[in-house]
Amino acid sequence: MEYPGNLFVIAAPSGAGKSSLVNALLAQDTRLQLSISHTTRAPRGQEQHGREYYFISPPAFDAMVAADAFVEWANVHNHRYGTSRQSIADRILAGTDIVLEIDYQGAMQIKKLFPAAATLFILPPSWEELQARLIKRGEDSEDVIALRLKNAATEMAQAPHFDFVIINDQFERALADLRLVVQAQRLRYPAQRRARPETFEALRLP
Repeated sequence: MEYPGNLFVIAAPSGAGKSSLVNALLAQDTRLQLSISHTTRAPRGQEQHGREYYFISPPAFDAMVAADAFVEWANVHNHRYGTSRQSIADRILAGTDIVLEIDYQGAMQIKKLFPAAATLFILPPSWEELQARLIKRGEDSEDVIALRLKNAATEMAQAPHFDFVIINDQFERALADLRLVVQAQRLRYPAQRRARPETFEALRLP
């Protein structure tokens, strides 16, 4: 099924810089809106309910699963994350371009439901740099960092299943690559046909 809006699904291991890149992209591109996920984990650092995530209890998450309120959900680092069905479908039907910042499990679920979605995977330049970034941000214990590094191997093994891969070795270059992917997706024939139907009809194009 074709939708007026574009859907961009971005995944990465913890520490790859996904959130920083997405925030910078959103600041530069007013046509994009972030889909805020629900999670059972506690806020970290300066995170706020309704800004980075909707922080809810495990029973509340269970109730949303039972009500089929999620278009995707997954267990990540011993916590659950989910994307509200209404937050995605309603907005792309209205023609809004949406960014989903989720883990690879959710990304693959989204791709099955929305085949036209563009999937992007953010990679760090090296294992050493990934570990250094996790330590530098100072938000997790040594045990949590060890778990994130262990899970990163599984997560990065999924990169071949994504449409685009961006290596975040230099932030500005990675951000420029991300902008290029967004623009390229908007210029694909189906996306242009959805965005400018009057032009295609006037030119008698399918």
